[in-house]
Amino acid sequence: MLAFWVRLHRVQKGWSQERLALECELDRTYISGLERSRWNVSLANIERIAQALGVEVWTLLKPPSVQDLPA
Repeated sequence: MLAFWVRLHRVQKGWSQERLALECELDRTYISGLERSRWNVSLANIERIAQALGVEVWTLLKPPSVQDLPA
């Protein structure tokens, strides 16, 4: 779920993985791994990512509904 939401919010902002990484002060490869569900992400990093994306932390952890899926 986290990977889906991070990528969706990042793309909606028109940001590259590198831009999101800069905004969060994380490595680009970390963001790439997160979006591919390769990393176990700490709560502190989830909070950093949510702040950079301008969303509440819980919204990155909720299951997506049909309305949330891109057309």
